[in-house]
Amino acid sequence: MSTIEIKGLFKAYGKTIALRDVSATMAHGKVTGLLGRNGAGKTTLLNIITNHIFADYGEVWIDGQPAQENDQAQAKIFYMTEKTLYPKDMRMGEVFCITQMFYPTFNMDYAQTLAEQFQLEMKKKVGGLSTGYLTILKLILALASNAETLIFDEPVLGLDANHREMVYKEILSQYNEGERTMIISTHLIDEAARLLEEVIILHEGKILISQPVEALQQRAFTVSGEQAEVDSFVTGKNVVRVESLGRYKTATLFQECSEKDLETAARLGLELSAARLQDIFISLTHDAERRG
Repeated sequence: MSTIEIKGLFKAYGKTIALRDVSATMAHGKVTGLLGRNGAGKTTLLNIITNHIFADYGEVWIDGQPAQENDQAQAKIFYMTEKTLYPKDMRMGEVFCITQMFYPTFNMDYAQTLAEQFQLEMKKKVGGLSTGYLTILKLILALASNAETLIFDEPVLGLDANHREMVYKEILSQYNEGERTMIISTHLIDEAARLLEEVIILHEGKILISQPVEALQQRAFTVSGEQAEVDSFVTGKNVVRVESLGRYKTATLFQECSEKDLETAARLGLELSAARLQDIFISLTHDAERRG
């Protein structure tokens, strides 16, 4: 199992600063969500961890070893990137065999089983795959690699709802079978939330939040019930999201739920529940934007 330690990373492209003093730990045996708006620095961070690019300042350590130009450390990671790195005229079987050369623990039987489950045609060439099936190919390679750390950058790009559900179940199954370290970078926060144990939120190249999902969700809650009662409950509170359907209303509040809130909700016949991770993400990034 791999622990990834990020220490004071700074990266700029000309006058554009992509990462500003980024420090974080991605713990072994955990599923960490790397979240952020477009341009927040997520892909830059992943590319530095995996040696695709180098930081201007700062360090990345993998299990106590420097990650930069260290084949032994990098061999512990499989990075499922949005880019397609295989030649367009290469067939699926050839892709599997080449991946096995770089990852000796690659499970060919498992890869072929996944190809059947996802209906990936082995005779197809890389260049003949749709966006969705390119995603499926890369996902199969990642899962079958048996690398200690799996990094997924937009793991359901171009997939329909059925295939997305299959992907999430397979990732969860892999995680449950062994203590695999996983990093998931995605914009589909609501869908991926059930997989995540830790979360790192990047905003304009800085880390906004780095903590367990459970602790983050304790900072917000949702109240549901009759519209008039919900309106009465939320008066003077920090409401970040509202949804209405007829007389029924749901509001998300970005603040801790107090004993008084519990008593008031019970008196008004309202239901309280944990806030959605996506609502918390939106609230935090909007607040950071307002503060400049």
